Amino acid sequence: MALKGLDIFKLTPKKNCKDCGFPTCMAFAMKVAAGAAKIEKCPHMSEDALAKLSEATAPPMKTLTIGKGDSEYKLGGETVLFRHEKTFVNRNRFAVLLSDSMSDEEINAKIENMKKVNYVRIGEEMKIEIAALKYEGNKENYINLINKVKTSELKVVYMLICEDSAVLKDALELVKSENPIVYGATKENYKEMVELVKADKLALGVKAGNLEELYALVEDIHKLGYKELILDPGSSSLKEAFTNTVQIRRIALKEGDRTFGYPSVLFVNEIAKDDKFMEIALASLFTVKYGSIIVLNDIDYAKALPLFALRQNIYTDPQRPMRVEPKIYPINNPDEDSPVLVTVDFALTYFIIAGEIERSKVPMWLVIPDAGGYSVLTAWAAGKFSGSSIANFIKECGIEDKTKCRKLVIPGKVAVLKGDIEDNLSGWEVVVGTNEAMELPKFLREFNEELKTAKA
Repeated sequence: MALKGLDIFKLTPKKNCKDCGFPTCMAFAMKVAAGAAKIEKCPHMSEDALAKLSEATAPPMKTLTIGKGDSEYKLGGETVLFRHEKTFVNRNRFAVLLSDSMSDEEINAKIENMKKVNYVRIGEEMKIEIAALKYEGNKENYINLINKVKTSELKVVYMLICEDSAVLKDALELVKSENPIVYGATKENYKEMVELVKADKLALGVKAGNLEELYALVEDIHKLGYKELILDPGSSSLKEAFTNTVQIRRIALKEGDRTFGYPSVLFVNEIAKDDKFMEIALASLFTVKYGSIIVLNDIDYAKALPLFALRQNIYTDPQRPMRVEPKIYPINNPDEDSPVLVTVDFALTYFIIAGEIERSKVPMWLVIPDAGGYSVLTAWAAGKFSGSSIANFIKECGIEDKTKCRKLVIPGKVAVLKGDIEDNLSGWEVVVGTNEAMELPKFLREFNEELKTAKA
């Protein structure tokens, strides 16, 4: 249970030094209790008090770090059951399953698909983050599989799925420096598995026959002093997986029971039973409720796009809207005769407008100034999308070097800005566009015909 401010104050050194940045120890203690300050800010805290406070004030779900370098990710650390309560912290990660029983052709095809799924959406790189490597009885093939993934130039976290500690010991030697995940601790082998991972503090995946057995197994692992765990809620059926996953999260966050305060791994490939459409549906479900690692049978761009978009939406702070980068976006291969359209940097607005421009088939330069991440009317009301700010961005962004056309289309809902923009932007004609995005294709096609007629 988390300590209150008074409890924290009792453990502080009571020095009037202000080295922590707060006027008094009590003020510091209250901020720590509220989660607004880190206890490490006090340089005079004893190691014993620091250890007690660190555990007491930590999130009810442990934060784990997996992978290394560009492929380092954090799992867990969640504090709420629902995104609207506060925010979700560390997004789930997608894995693709590879096993030693697969043919070279199948393995190579999966690796190529994983390589192709790599793109940037709203400033975030979208890719498969984990290679789930499953041992199914052939040690030589398993070692070869690990080496094949290592030499494939995939930038992934390695997840070694193996319950045989002897095989796992040799497999770990190949990727131990990459901070992999080790999955396969059961009530029969958990002591050997802990021995393999404890020196490097690797994330250890734990599985059991049911929720009660899983709870008891985690307690046994705790007795060995190990707490770098990932829990498998089970995958024999959708009902079992969903019920157990939600129950584990509720027990940790609502009841404050740290025995279940760990990230979870969901093998949706097993639940879906080779149904690729069901697999995507289940991956979407557990992105929301509450899979930390979601294992898929395979991936391609068509599968990845909706999953990554959903994840990005779910794991974005609801109080901080997603924004696209302020810059010039060419759509439908515009040239020096193409007109310019301006809108705000709110990601949802950008994707809607860009999609409607693409649907119109009209070559356009889409210009996005910094509008604070707000929608059109909100940005206008806040003074972030004004005549002067639009005009200044047009002058500074370099669009005048890309097109000779001096027609600027603005959203119809801010038609009031027309005169102000023209006053600040000499040589440009401002055209008031549509009020609704759905009307944009028809408007742009007619507008384009007018430009062609005028030029002729």
